[in-house]
Amino acid sequence: MLELRDYLEANKKSDKRYYVPRRREGEPMQVVSVVNFKGGSGKTTTAAHLAQYLALTGHRVLAVDLDPQASLTSLFGIQPELDDTASLYEALRFDDERKSIADVIQPTNIPGLDVVPASLVLQEYEYDVPLAISSKKGEDGRLFYMRIASALKQVDERYDVVVIDCPPQLGYLTITALMASTGILITIHPQMLDIMSMSQFLMMLGGIMGPVAEAGAEMRVQWFRYLITRFEPTDIPQAQMVGFMQSMFAQQMLRNHVLKSTAISDASIKKQTLYEVERGGFVRSTYDRAMESLNAANGEIVDLIHGAWGRK
Repeated sequence: MLELRDYLEANKKSDKRYYVPRRREGEPMQVVSVVNFKGGSGKTTTAAHLAQYLALTGHRVLAVDLDPQASLTSLFGIQPELDDTASLYEALRFDDERKSIADVIQPTNIPGLDVVPASLVLQEYEYDVPLAISSKKGEDGRLFYMRIASALKQVDERYDVVVIDCPPQLGYLTITALMASTGILITIHPQMLDIMSMSQFLMMLGGIMGPVAEAGAEMRVQWFRYLITRFEPTDIPQAQMVGFMQSMFAQQMLRNHVLKSTAISDASIKKQTLYEVERGGFVRSTYDRAMESLNAANGEIVDLIHGAWGRK
């Protein structure tokens, strides 16, 4: 974390993106969902680094782990398999035991960053929604897509940005997260099978979100972008796939890509991010390249968030 702070300190005069004031009065809380239908796209790694970057640049951030596998939760040092960890399910459930999201938020070791952990219990939501829709009180079930947005309203004044790590499937949890989102970040590993999977994901998403919107749901999304992850610039097929995507989705592609790096993977083995490990524990050139790519991509996302607030 010291290395990132040094970097920001050195650039704060020339780059107005850094050290900006928090969300001002009248600016809505921004909710960014990180999604992909296929595992291995760097979704959780992206969500963790983005949440930490936002906090380290002065934002008040809530990270929400919506994946029952709880990988993001583990990266933040919480072990749901060993502890009786409460998850967002407690704030989404349909019975009388439903709690406020404030009751399940936990602090992290980074000032300004809190987390809502995940656990296997989250999977219960996928079974609860159909039952709630068919029950005598079916109105709650039919409005399932509002439950995360409603939960976040309870802590609206505490945070500037919420980062949601969605499960790698298009179920009720993902749909509920997307309906609460102001921004959507789709992580992609630039290989043919991954891009084909992404295409299927987007077709399914369009087929589901259309009827939900027609039912009267308010779409809050102001932007969505594709983020290339685990990119190897010297890999010619990968470079060709990136070029293909840039020709097809020029306006929706982030300009900066996150490189594939042993520094990032080695940090994750220790259940840490690149912002937490010491630079001296890595080959400096490897660490610096990875850090530069992360900062560039995260900085571009920060620009989108500030743009949604109407800032230049």
